[in-house]
Order: sequence, then C-alpha cells, then structure tokens
Amino acid sequence: MLLAPLLGATLVFTVATEPLDNAGTPTQLSRQQKMAATDTLVRSATDCIVHAVTADPRYGSKNAPLGDLIVDSMPACLTPVRAMIDAYDHYYGDGSGEAFFMGPYLDVLPKAVVEGARRQPVANGN
Repeated sequence: MLLAPLLGATLVFTVATEPLDNAGTPTQLSRQQKMAATDTLVRSATDCIVHAVTADPRYGSKNAPLGDLIVDSMPACLTPVRAMIDAYDHYYGDGSGEAFFMGPYLDVLPKAVVEGARRQPVANGN
C-alpha cells in the first residue's frame, strides 16, 4: 500500500525537478568523505519529512497510514530531498541519487520517521 503512492509521488517529483548542481565530477574523494558529504543531506531530508509528518493533524490517527503521511510530506520537503538526490549524483555518478532514493532510502524511511517522531514533540498534541 505504501509503495504505490510513494512511487507515484517519486515519479512526479523526479520529472518535475531538475538537478540543482550540474557541476562536473568531484575530485577523487574517499568513501568516508563522500559519505560525510551526503550524510548531512540525508539527515536534512529525513528531518524535514519527520517534521512534516508529525506536524500533520492526521498524525497518530489510525485513519492516516504512515505511508500516506510520508507521501503528503514530499512537497514541503522538495528542496532537501532534491539536494540529497543531487549530492548522490554528484559524488557517486549520474542516476545514483534516484537509485538511492527509490531503494535504500525509501526502504528505511518509515522506520526513520517513527524513530524521529519519538524524539520530537508532537505538533498536534497527540
């Protein structure tokens, strides 16, 4: 259930945006340097999504599955998500940002949102 709406939102997101940075390939960086450069952007995108989900008045209601809240948070988090994808493309090669977003990132995002929500106060008092 979560996958179809999220996939649809991702496709719209991917088509509707262009890379923010079209710079050439970065100099040879170590794997640790690349991870350090992208981890900050992954954290920023995830924090934005956690904030948007927990600020949604439907958060905590059984009528609003977490997947729907995550999909609905994407427009508010377009800038940090796009920056994350662009950074992966920049450091790991063209197409790697979308592959990361559609694969490993979305695989762990629901768990990351739940854990992040536990660490921050709920905006709607639930």
